[in-house]
Amino acid sequence: MKALVAVKRVVDANVKVRVKPDNSGVDLTNVKMSINPFCEIAVEEAVRLKEKGTVSEIVVVSIGPKEAQEQIRSSMALGADRGILVEADDSQLGALEVAKILKGVVEAEQPQLILLGKQAIDDDSNQVGQMLGALLGAGQGTFASEVKVDGDKVQVTREIDGGLQTVELALPAIITTDLRLNEPRYAALPNIMKARKKPLDVKSPADFGVNPSTKLKTVKVEAPAERKAGVQVKSVDELVEKLKNEAKVI
Repeated sequence: MKALVAVKRVVDANVKVRVKPDNSGVDLTNVKMSINPFCEIAVEEAVRLKEKGTVSEIVVVSIGPKEAQEQIRSSMALGADRGILVEADDSQLGALEVAKILKGVVEAEQPQLILLGKQAIDDDSNQVGQMLGALLGAGQGTFASEVKVDGDKVQVTREIDGGLQTVELALPAIITTDLRLNEPRYAALPNIMKARKKPLDVKSPADFGVNPSTKLKTVKVEAPAERKAGVQVKSVDELVEKLKNEAKVI
């Protein structure tokens, strides 16, 4: 069984994001970039399935600038076998354009399992997996907290508002990974060295019949409001009284 895992290059989750002075976007100057955390969970799940003997090959694909090769190599160090970079300008990519390119990659690679992070921490759109499922006409299990492959079926336990829901999908299927699915491993130094020699193909959106030209436009980017200092109170009664007074004012 072949697994295709999509990963996105984002600002490292531990970095404090800075907005450009003209509010046109996020300042990426000298900023550490990493694999989107949810995508890293998808890679880890594919590697675990390979270790169980369920998956025989893991292909990692990323869509973005040339520098995204770094995140593909990181995925290879975690256990992926080969990579594909679809080199494109980030400013021309919306969720629909990414889904269309991934559709082309899926049709070319013919994987039985397609894994994605449920969302990226930069735009938080949570759309690509669902759009890809619609474009391919394939079953999808979103917000996965548990994945069990059995023959030509896969059971996905989903995290929903009311608790957990388990769905069974026929392969090929699309799974978007949630936070509690697993805890990604750290890449060992020997594996990092081996990843440098693994095959990585560079493609363009045109190779998959896609013209990346998003209809979305960023109007303005603003940093969140500064959190106000907490209120000091000497007792619970004083806190209750203060809240009552604030409620009267509202």
